[in-house]
Amino acid sequence: MQAVSDRQAPAAAPQPHLGDRGLVALIAFLSAFVPLSTDLYLPALPTMAEHLKATPSLVNLTLVAFFVCYGIGTLLWGPLSDKHGRRPVLLVGSGLYVLASIGCAVSPGIYWLIGSRCLQAFGGGGVTAVATAVVKDVYGGRRREAVLAVVQSMVMIAPIVAPFPGALLLQVTSWRGVFWVLTGVGMGAMLGGLLYRETIPYREERGVFQTLGRLGHVLKNPGFSLLLLLFSLLGVAGLAYVASSSYIFQDGFGVSEIAFSVYFASNAVFAVLGPLVYMRLSARLPRVTILTWSFGVFFASGLLICLLGGRAPWLFTACLIPATVASGIVRPPGANMMLEQQKQDTGSASSLMSCFGILSGSVGILVISQDWGNRVLALGCLYAVSGLLCSVLWQYARRAPFVKHPEAVVEETA
Repeated sequence: MQAVSDRQAPAAAPQPHLGDRGLVALIAFLSAFVPLSTDLYLPALPTMAEHLKATPSLVNLTLVAFFVCYGIGTLLWGPLSDKHGRRPVLLVGSGLYVLASIGCAVSPGIYWLIGSRCLQAFGGGGVTAVATAVVKDVYGGRRREAVLAVVQSMVMIAPIVAPFPGALLLQVTSWRGVFWVLTGVGMGAMLGGLLYRETIPYREERGVFQTLGRLGHVLKNPGFSLLLLLFSLLGVAGLAYVASSSYIFQDGFGVSEIAFSVYFASNAVFAVLGPLVYMRLSARLPRVTILTWSFGVFFASGLLICLLGGRAPWLFTACLIPATVASGIVRPPGANMMLEQQKQDTGSASSLMSCFGILSGSVGILVISQDWGNRVLALGCLYAVSGLLCSVLWQYARRAPFVKHPEAVVEETA
C-alpha cells in the first residue's frame, strides 16, 4: 500500500522548460547561494584588510552583515512568496543580488562593501527561501526526503568548488573579480527563474502585514519551534569554521592560499557524502537512531579538535571530518521533519528555517572572531558544546507528544 504522505503529496507542476531533473538542479543551485556568496571569497579575507585599509574585524563584518541581512531577507521573502508566488520573488530577489554584486565589485571602501553585501544578502534571502518552499510544493513523503538528500549533496559541492577557483582568481585578479563572478551567479538564477513555472498550490488572500504575521503563527507551533532550535544549533559551529578557516590555515598553520583551498575542499567532500550516507542508512535503521548517533559524533569530533587539532593542518582537517559527515547526515531528515510540522504556510516555515540557521551561524562567527589566543581550541569547544546541546534537545524532542515524526508515515507498508 502506498505511504500516507505520498498519497497526500501535491502533484508536481509541469515544468515544460526544466523538466523534473532540471527543477531539482535549479533548487540545488538556488540553495547554494549562501556558500557561493561566502566561500568563494574566503581566500581573499586576509589580504582584503590591506587592500581596503581596514582592520580584520571590520573585514569580517562583510561576512557577519551578509548573514544577518540574509536572515532578515528570508523572513520577509518567504511569506511574500506564499502571497504572490515563488516565481516573482525569485526574479526580484535574484535581480537585487545581481545589482548588489556589481556594487561589491566596484566598492571604493570597506563601508560601501559592507552595505553592498547587506543588499546582496537581502536578495539572496529571497532566492533560497523560494528554493525550500518549492520542495514542499512539489514533493511529499519519501520522495521529498530523497530530493532533499540530493539537493543537500549538490549544495555541498559549492564549498568544495568555491575556495579553489577563488584562490585561482586571486592569482590573476583582485578580490573584486570574485564579485564579478558572483554577478554571473545571480544572472544564472534569474535565467532559472524565467524558465521555471509557478508551483505554489494556492496563494494567501491576506494583506501583506497579515501575511508577514504568519511567521508568528508558525512559531507558535511547538513542534516546529523545538526542531527549529535543535537543527539550527549545528550552524553555530559550522559557520564559525567557515569564518575562521582562512585565518587558522593561512595565519595559524602558515599554508598558502592554494593549500588552504585544498584543505577546505577536502573537508567539504565529506559534507557531500553525508546526505547520501543518510539515504543508505535510513533504509536499514530508524531515523531516531541515526540522528542520535549523528549528534554524538558531532560532539566527539569537537573533543578531537580540542585535543589534537592544533598540531598540524592535516590533523585539524581529519578531526573535523566526523562532524562534517554527521552534519550532512542530519540535514535531510531535519529539514523534512520541520516541514512536516506545517500543513500550510510553507514559505513562512522555510523562511524561518533559513533565518534561524544563518542567525545561529552569525553567533558562531561573532564568537570565533574574538581575540582568542588559540582559535583551534575555541572552535573545538564550539563544536563540542553544539553537539552536546543538540543531543540533549533531541532526547527531549524524540519523546515530545507535540512533535510529528514523519517516519511513521513515509515508510511503505504491506
